[in-house]
Amino acid sequence: QVQLVESGGGLVQPGGSLRLSCQASGNIASIYAMGWYRQAPGEQRDLVASVTNSGLATYGDSVKGRFTISRDNANNALHLQMNNLRPDDTAVYYCKSDQTFGDAMYATWGQGTQVTVSS
Repeated sequence: QVQLVESGGGLVQPGGSLRLSCQASGNIASIYAMGWYRQAPGEQRDLVASVTNSGLATYGDSVKGRFTISRDNANNALHLQMNNLRPDDTAVYYCKSDQTFGDAMYATWGQGTQVTVSS
């Protein structure tokens, strides 16, 4: 089973940028979909961005035009470039994989990394 470890979170001022990384324990090229989700205190965990193994990317409405997801299959890593950050981007960001085994789908989550946007 793939294991996921996030890094790159921290404190940044509004308008700043951060680059999150998710390192996988094994090959990710064949994983059906990988993505980033975030959860603020008292809120649901919501999709930030995801990308399939065919290259189709999906973004949440609030991050379109500001965030970019990329999949580095050669290094088994997933990245999220976050630009023009806003205070409401503050949350714990989680990496997720969706793997297919036969006709079943399995989800794996990382531990998360904290992103705080504050002046």
